[in-house]
Amino acid sequence: MQLDNWDEIRTAFHVARLGTVSGAAEALGVHHATVIRHIDALEERLGVKLFQRHARGYTPTEAGLDLLQVAQVTADQFDQLYGRLRGRGAAMTGELVVTTVDSMSALLVPVLAEFQRDNPELQVRLLTDPRLFRLEYGEAHVALRVGSRPDEPDNVVQKLYDQQSALYAHQGYVDRHGRMQCDADCPDHRFVGPADEGHRAPFYRWLSANVPAERVVFRASDMRVTAEAVEAGAGVGFLPTWWADARPDLVQMCPPRPEWTVPAWLVTHVDLHRTAKVQGFTTALKDAAKTWG
Repeated sequence: MQLDNWDEIRTAFHVARLGTVSGAAEALGVHHATVIRHIDALEERLGVKLFQRHARGYTPTEAGLDLLQVAQVTADQFDQLYGRLRGRGAAMTGELVVTTVDSMSALLVPVLAEFQRDNPELQVRLLTDPRLFRLEYGEAHVALRVGSRPDEPDNVVQKLYDQQSALYAHQGYVDRHGRMQCDADCPDHRFVGPADEGHRAPFYRWLSANVPAERVVFRASDMRVTAEAVEAGAGVGFLPTWWADARPDLVQMCPPRPEWTVPAWLVTHVDLHRTAKVQGFTTALKDAAKTWG
């Protein structure tokens, strides 16, 4: 026969340890009638008396003493397990999984690398994927998302920073086609645009509204390919200012505009938000974001 009612065993353990129904009821936070019912049900299920009832309380029988011994060992093991599990939450060990879009990966890699150096027992994994990872299913500990504010339930969402974008071209393109006058001469230039013509990024909506489709001569599915196309001289394209301004061969053809700005959001799940490794990394990330500009 299997014992599947741990409440009854826990109750019997407290009665055996404390010797009275009232003491067990107080320790467990239940009514004394519940204690008596648990004991009676357990004895009936086992087919043996666990206690001798008398005026002063309950005294364990030989079977009751056996139960007390096993229950005490089990209680100690649960206490040890509880301590280990709490320790895991406070330890910088195991795996830290972070997800973001490809356009943010170059910003995250140095932060992750430094954080791992400071916590050598931690393994980090950075996932760049267009799909939305489900934090509530444990697919990642931290997500960095861009665009509209994430609204999934049970997530902790914090504004990280505003990513600015501008139009850039390689110096070789400028030598061949001249500089751009922003809105005035869009039809006179060649552009690098998104593979998805209905892309929701605000700067790509501007591109769709202001540049004839036939002038978008190169289309790419992500920022890295877009950057490579612009650096190869294929045309004028939108790039994050933090990335493009660090490359001397790129020329800013049109400066960033407020309507082209995309907010970046730091997202964690409420169940993991307070763990040491998530708190430590998000703090490091927020400090780094102050310098991104």
